[in-house]
Amino acid sequence: MVAVVNSLQFVPTPIPPQISSLSSSSSNKGILTRRSTILFTAASVLAPYLQLLHPNSKPSLSSHSAIAQQQDELDPDEDHVVRLFQDTSPSVVFIKDLELAKTPKSSSEEVMLIEDENVKVEGTGSGFIWDKFGHIVGIPSLVTNYHVVEKLATDRSGLQRCKVFLVDAKGNSFSREAKIVGFDPAYDLAVLKVDVEGSELKPVILGTSRDLHVGQSCFAIGNPYGYEDTLTTGVVSGLGREIPSPNGQAIRGAIQTDAAINSGNSGGPLIDSYGHVIGVNTATFTRKGTGVSSGVNFAIPIDTVVRTIPSLIVYGTPYKDRY
Repeated sequence: MVAVVNSLQFVPTPIPPQISSLSSSSSNKGILTRRSTILFTAASVLAPYLQLLHPNSKPSLSSHSAIAQQQDELDPDEDHVVRLFQDTSPSVVFIKDLELAKTPKSSSEEVMLIEDENVKVEGTGSGFIWDKFGHIVGIPSLVTNYHVVEKLATDRSGLQRCKVFLVDAKGNSFSREAKIVGFDPAYDLAVLKVDVEGSELKPVILGTSRDLHVGQSCFAIGNPYGYEDTLTTGVVSGLGREIPSPNGQAIRGAIQTDAAINSGNSGGPLIDSYGHVIGVNTATFTRKGTGVSSGVNFAIPIDTVVRTIPSLIVYGTPYKDRY
């Protein structure tokens, strides 16, 4: 889900062997060298066809190894991005905002958050593991002017729930109900806590946003439109941008990127080439009425996040923002 504010949505041929030329003053030697080269090349070209004529002959092990290596190896840049995703994605979570059809009989009653006629999905978003104690930092994706977490935070009916899908350090997937620890609308940030007793989580590695440069590579990981573990790539397009927060104030110093950020990406990490989190994906400009990203996307700088989250974990929601 996405909120629109003046069209701003929250939200990487084998090279043939070189034959060194032999210097010689003899023309015959030069001719011989050229003939040898031609014969060598011809034999290389005809080898596969000769193999067809003699099916019982066995291909050389070295040729098979060379072909397999050629097919399996990624370009170094591609390999780097693949490893980056594999290392970071276990720290990214998928968040679902749910609404119950009826109020539980008591606050202690355990509700099975199985999506059916009694549990409706109100919205989805992303988040990431902040620490091993089960705190998840996430900015839920938005619809109109409502945060998914804001809906849960302001719930007076007892019908709102938040379900988080995680992967532990061993690669096992599981889900838990999450509770709000605190949130700060001025910076569009929230902290959730999940009970992960018996499971070890992999926190993200925090970077810094103060040394960023326009043009450097960056990567967004999240769950756009509910498609889990999605990676998009781009560059830092601009720095020091100003975007509106849910309470109408300005979030200053935002990172602009052309890495695609769509509905459901909100709250996921923006990482650099080292896999360090440099921002929290939060918003995108769209062409009015289309809902399609224009490639102008924004993330809250991680330095702002680092100044805000510890206080939310320790003290909870600031008194002025409590409902």
